[in-house]
Amino acid sequence: MPKSNSKKKQTSNAKNKSAVTASPRPPVSPSASPLVGIIMGSQSDWDTMRNASETLTQFGVAHECRVISAHRSPSLASEFSSTAESRGFEVIIGAAGGAAHLAGVLAAHTTLPVLGVPMRSEALNGLDSLLATVQMPGGIPVATLAIGKPGAVNAALFAVSILANNRPELREKLHRFRAVQEEKIRATVLV
Repeated sequence: MPKSNSKKKQTSNAKNKSAVTASPRPPVSPSASPLVGIIMGSQSDWDTMRNASETLTQFGVAHECRVISAHRSPSLASEFSSTAESRGFEVIIGAAGGAAHLAGVLAAHTTLPVLGVPMRSEALNGLDSLLATVQMPGGIPVATLAIGKPGAVNAALFAVSILANNRPELREKLHRFRAVQEEKIRATVLV
């Protein structure tokens, strides 16, 4: 797909009704008040970050998914992040590859928790993204997760954990999620 058309295209996930867009009018997940923003540097990151969206949907957490580039749309990144708290967001997940400055740029404009997910890149298989995301200067924290899909899933679970501090129903869902994980391991039989 040519780059000139990428802003016009919108990818919808019918399963959770979240969408990725570069439009200033963000799509909102099933609830009218998203608690988590999933922001990615380019549409190509959606294949990975869809896992974060699906995980949040499993827990019933309202969220918004957007494409905002730290380098190609810096004012949009600043605007999103600096107004996120007043719009009801409580956690931001920032995912980017290569130079991977997105999570840091988002964190620089808010005091909300920012969780960084480094994307796998062609040049260095994601190591460049990991180092760019994790090496934040003291005073502007970004909690950095694993590269790629495991990082996307864990960022969503980390966001749920943060939200669960004040939401007993989410805390209970997390306990059940962990119990199911343990049951699967206990039931594993090697043949």
